[in-house]
Amino acid sequence: MEKAQVLVTGGAGFIGSHLASHLLDRGHAVTVLDDLSGGFVENIDRRAEFVNGSITDHHLINALFSRNRFAYVFHLAAYAAEGLSHFIKRFNYENNLIGSVNLINASIHHDVKCFVFTSSIAVYGQNQVPMTEEMTPVPEDPYGVAKLAVEQELRVSHKMFGLNHVIFRPHNVYGERQNIGDRYRNVVGIFMNQIMQSRPMTIFGDGEQRRAFTYVGDVVPVIADAPFNPRAQNQIFNVGADVPYTVNELAEKVAAAMGTALSVVYLDARDEVKHAFSSHERLNEVFDYAAKVPLEEGVTKMADWARAVGAKHSKRFGQIEVTKNMPKIWLKEFLPECRKIIP
Repeated sequence: MEKAQVLVTGGAGFIGSHLASHLLDRGHAVTVLDDLSGGFVENIDRRAEFVNGSITDHHLINALFSRNRFAYVFHLAAYAAEGLSHFIKRFNYENNLIGSVNLINASIHHDVKCFVFTSSIAVYGQNQVPMTEEMTPVPEDPYGVAKLAVEQELRVSHKMFGLNHVIFRPHNVYGERQNIGDRYRNVVGIFMNQIMQSRPMTIFGDGEQRRAFTYVGDVVPVIADAPFNPRAQNQIFNVGADVPYTVNELAEKVAAAMGTALSVVYLDARDEVKHAFSSHERLNEVFDYAAKVPLEEGVTKMADWARAVGAKHSKRFGQIEVTKNMPKIWLKEFLPECRKIIP
């Protein structure tokens, strides 16, 4: 396999740090770009070059591409709090769309061979299960809208400038190095962190939402393979586990893995897609892919890691732009004046 100069954005984060290590193990020269807003220095493989900066800084991006002459770009940097994205629209689009455009522009200017982008099944929207790549995307939230816009930008950039790409739509990925202190995303991590703080697990709605939860070790190798597989060029692939579970079932498995009794508090339902899981037939054909780690095994691995690192306390998100129709638990957090009047 070709050994190349590679950029991994979000490489101090959860999936990105695993991917960077995987690429380094294969002999590639890896540069990690991350602003540490959601990632951690300790996640960064010491073999990688680390650049502390944001994809929203187009001057930094252009200078970095000029210096390193990347052959391949793996773009994972994003703020992936899907439910919160309704209330942080500008922040969402600046980070998840404009930042991506900065990378695409630089990739065009510097003749990058392939741009690998982690999108999301959030692009599909409501009532499309199992989700297949042939379906017409109708995203239900700004996070999904931004992801779909980047997908479309890559399509037109290939047509106009010949920039090759591979797009992955992963879903509900969990595992070691996940930011368990983030209270707005990554339900497995949220549950484990709540348990370690001797708090009940909180579930929006009745908990009968269905998701297929995916262990990180199952998705990273196929993402790493993508630019070197000619059949994958300029294609879109769902990637993840095949078996959906309700959030209630997930809570039971997390409690068991953490060695504690099940304790759940149900909150008012929020505006979200009820059922979200996808088909992986196209992925299986092109990559000979199969998710190997069952939910119980993956959750147990993550629980062992979570207990080793301990509970985390994160800061509240400080850039809320819209509060109308916000879930009560978030409204109490962001607007102190509401704490006394909202039960």
